[in-house]
Amino acid sequence: MDGNTPRQRLLDASIDWIAAHGIGELSLRQLAAELGTSHRMLIFHFGSKEKLWIEIVRTVEERQREQLRAQLPDPGKPVGEALWTWWKHISDRSLWANERLFFELYGQALQGRPHAVEFLDGIVEDWIEPVAQASIARGVPELLARAQARLGVAVTRGLLLDLLATGDTDAVDQAMAAFIALCETWVQHVDGDQADASPQQ
Repeated sequence: MDGNTPRQRLLDASIDWIAAHGIGELSLRQLAAELGTSHRMLIFHFGSKEKLWIEIVRTVEERQREQLRAQLPDPGKPVGEALWTWWKHISDRSLWANERLFFELYGQALQGRPHAVEFLDGIVEDWIEPVAQASIARGVPELLARAQARLGVAVTRGLLLDLLATGDTDAVDQAMAAFIALCETWVQHVDGDQADASPQQ
């Protein structure tokens, strides 16, 4: 989307404001005042407060997926360091407000709230795809790559929820480090299988 349109400028400003201040009991009128615009203008561009919240989360999620794609290592490089760099990025305190909003909308969608149901579209698959493709490029069979990617999405979201609930960064980091170590054993297993299958010199 063109970043110079009024709608995109309002969306970007909303994302930045919520990242800095959180959402709490924020109303659309309060947000409009903070952004120097009107309640009616936000309604015109986004339809409702709930639709704006969904658009904010979807946009943040897509930006994070773009960053993930950029950080995924090529098949010839170690995977552990890239996964740890990604985790430290996604678990940074600066993203907590947006992540709280994500989980709030996720819960509303699971409850079948009409304004949030569409939020479930691609909520898992959109993250599985880039991770699975990176594993497939390393020689992991597609079905296994997708299963491992789904597990990775579940672990990451679970640990983010843990982090938001407890604030225990050290403990959550240790849990992620254990998962990354497991991921490294998967890669070593694939590399070993490929070496075994190579013709003898």
